[in-house]
Amino acid sequence: MSHQALLEDLLGPLNSVESRFAPRILRYLGKPELLRGWRVAVVGSRAADGDARRQARRVARELVAEGVTVVSGLAEGVDTAAQAKAIEAGGRTIGVLGNGLAVHYPAENRELQERIAAEHLLLSQFEDLEPPKATNFPQRNRMMALVSQAAVIVDARERSGTVHLAWEALRLGRPLFLLRSLVNKTGLAWPALVLDYGAEILERTDQVLELLPPKAEAELADVAF
Repeated sequence: MSHQALLEDLLGPLNSVESRFAPRILRYLGKPELLRGWRVAVVGSRAADGDARRQARRVARELVAEGVTVVSGLAEGVDTAAQAKAIEAGGRTIGVLGNGLAVHYPAENRELQERIAAEHLLLSQFEDLEPPKATNFPQRNRMMALVSQAAVIVDARERSGTVHLAWEALRLGRPLFLLRSLVNKTGLAWPALVLDYGAEILERTDQVLELLPPKAEAELADVAF
């Protein structure tokens, strides 16, 4: 059985932009205190190739080495690579689901999902038994952007859920980074568009750290249990 809390009790006060699409209640399993520290989304395509998965693992490893909690959506591909590597590297991860916390999706990630619920943090705005539905994932993407203090996009096709998250991060004023390998891909229009709106090309992990809030400030908020 999951726990639930007011979103603002977990994240602190929201501004008018952050609260526009935010649910009032958030459900969770695990350690809500992970919402106190630095949190960066590492996301990308479900159909990511081997190179993109390696890049996701590298970014996750470098972030957790600096005390950053990796946020992702437990999807196949980039999400799984980043979250599994965060755990393997001794770091922390937060999974944000597009289904209820009692539902394992994708089925192949059942063990990973259960480990995150037991040792890290799982979040969902849906009832515990809510199945994964296409209409849920845009809401999940908004929540992932809201929970994170910055986002790194490893790989994404046009009109994908990851691109939706990228625009949502920009709407919320979150620093957004794209890997150079993604920007250099031929046939993609969206990377140039988000770069025009303020996204940056990620060359080194320090770029992300420089735009996160001071760590003491990030840890000030009390978390409701």
